[in-house]
Amino acid sequence: MTLTIFPAIDLKGGQVVRLAEGDMARATVYGDDPAAQARLFADAGATHLHVVDLDGAFAGESVNGAAAESIIAAFPGKVQVGGGIRDRAGVDRWLALGVERVIIGTAALKDPDFVKSAARDLPGRIVVGVDARDGMVATEGWADVSDVRVEDLARRFEDAGVAALLFTDVGRDGLLKGCNVGATVALARAVDIPVVASGGVAGIDDIHALRPHVADGIEGVITGRALYDGRLDLAEAIAVAGSPPACGRG
Repeated sequence: MTLTIFPAIDLKGGQVVRLAEGDMARATVYGDDPAAQARLFADAGATHLHVVDLDGAFAGESVNGAAAESIIAAFPGKVQVGGGIRDRAGVDRWLALGVERVIIGTAALKDPDFVKSAARDLPGRIVVGVDARDGMVATEGWADVSDVRVEDLARRFEDAGVAALLFTDVGRDGLLKGCNVGATVALARAVDIPVVASGGVAGIDDIHALRPHVADGIEGVITGRALYDGRLDLAEAIAVAGSPPACGRG
């Protein structure tokens, strides 16, 4: 088994950006041509792509649809999309555009029956976004922190048929602090659902640290700022992710 590398394209006002700790006021713009960025990632060997409609996450509905559609058209691999998807119509709209998987975050906490129903009807296509701050679930584009523990939310979906859990440590996202490997692995071991790591990837060491835990249920890792800042080489990351785990790591 290999670790899937998901380069991230976060959209705000049609531009490619990265936020620090999910704060819309702390956005760094990396480009104004999302489709071109998707092609660059594909050229480096990426087979999967993670796209987030940041405006949509806060608005509760799709906002950067045109930009996302351009990415889907330009990228030859599999695309997963999240941000503002709170109902079945939103799910169906993205899947009709050719998205492989749809990520549902806030609605997973506030309307779990909708998520379970979608997962049952669309096996392998629904990813539950579990965003955490200090072990508690964060919602509404990370603006609010609930009183629900991450593991408790995750367990609610164990029998629903969701494709994966996308675990983001909000306190590390966009800060290059290093991925919270311990918390991610603990979640993967606690539930019988594959987990995708996100938040804080700083460089190749994070890929090496996660690689041995594929057997624990870590399916992949999302990386954004480290790629854009040149701290992580995508081709190298993909090579490491696909190689046998090195002895002594983990």
